[in-house]
Amino acid sequence: MSDSKSADDRDRLASLVAQAKTRGADAADAVLIRSISLSHAQRLGEIEKLERQESFDLGLRVFRGKKQAIVSSTDFSDEALSELVGRAVDMAGMVPDDPWTGLADPDQLATDIPDLDMVDPDEPASAELIEMARACEDAARSIEGITNSDGAEASWGHSSVTLAATNGFAGHYARTDCGVGVSVIAGEGTDMEGEYDFAHAVYRADLEDAGAVGIRAGERAVARLGARRMSTSQIPVVFDPRVAGGLLGHLSGAIAGPSITRGTSFLKDSMGKQIFAPGIRIIDDPHRPRGQRSKPFDAEGVANKKRALIEDGHLTTWLLDLSSARQLDLETTGHAGRGTSGPPSPGPTNLYLEAGEVSPEDLISDIEAGFYITSLMGMGVNGVTGDYSRGASGFWIENGEITFPVTEMTIAGNLKDMYRSLAPASDLEFRYGTNSPTVRIDGMTVAGGG
Repeated sequence: MSDSKSADDRDRLASLVAQAKTRGADAADAVLIRSISLSHAQRLGEIEKLERQESFDLGLRVFRGKKQAIVSSTDFSDEALSELVGRAVDMAGMVPDDPWTGLADPDQLATDIPDLDMVDPDEPASAELIEMARACEDAARSIEGITNSDGAEASWGHSSVTLAATNGFAGHYARTDCGVGVSVIAGEGTDMEGEYDFAHAVYRADLEDAGAVGIRAGERAVARLGARRMSTSQIPVVFDPRVAGGLLGHLSGAIAGPSITRGTSFLKDSMGKQIFAPGIRIIDDPHRPRGQRSKPFDAEGVANKKRALIEDGHLTTWLLDLSSARQLDLETTGHAGRGTSGPPSPGPTNLYLEAGEVSPEDLISDIEAGFYITSLMGMGVNGVTGDYSRGASGFWIENGEITFPVTEMTIAGNLKDMYRSLAPASDLEFRYGTNSPTVRIDGMTVAGGG
């Protein structure tokens, strides 16, 4: 997006919140989100989709006392925006009070906006995306044993966020994303297995080679052929990095402010307590350069920063926006996120588990019998109790070695016990928004039908 358009967006929002105050609001903020996306899909070398989309959306939030109302629109004409303001102010006079609502105080606002290098200035041509997808699918299909393809995709996107409020905040940032992925099938008849792989990066130059992504997807599919089910046992379980990040997602949900204020988190009484093994650190870093979820300030204009959510195994903080912080009589941690049609709510940014000191091979070297998980299914996680039960597939571990594939298994435990037992390997890579090295958890129940 051009500098002139971002300046126009700032001016539009400044005018909008000022108009809201003139027409009866005590305070107001507004967010404008623009996005451009270019996507391509092909299967077996034939183009199935080539699309370009541009969208923009604006949301206005107004406050009258302790009442708030939010109205959104995609019509930026002066008449439409005038109607938007009037509708929002009227609605705010009729809703119930919310004692925790309101804008940030001036001393909470971000004033030093870092440059996070999140915009690749070069938009790829359609032909480049087509070639990326072709290379990815061709590489996957070149693996011996691959018999079919579900298709390959390549994409590019640019999004921008502009925020303004009557407390004096005005800010803007943008981000690009480029990605490629493929899904293929190995085997025939009753012995068929599917697998996938993908890669994303803020800059096209940082994106993993499309052929390498395809080869990995093909090799993974072939490796799953002949999968079997194993008997029920209580054994060590090892999570591949691709699925280990889900364990961090369960943590971030459990320490999000609304879960704590409602008392619906299995970690609600764990602040300051040791919930992981000593030495474990889990970091949230909104200022990671070229990070896939980086942002220089949060959705309420509050300053944000890199934080250790878990330090030496201890829980150090909740993830808070202004509302949940006020309910808990704490300071916001700058984790608010927001769309255009709802209020802010807290969540992580670039979340990761720090690497351990041993290689993945050493991590499993003493396991006589265990389960190496590469895929998880289902949503069997109870955020209130921490009970965990999910379908899984992957590979059996015997005498410290990854051996044959297994499927149609169920793993079960409780997240509190799982976190205390979690041990990370040294293979952390920053490939997603949430990243983890290989992790090992001892003593889980693994059920199958063998």
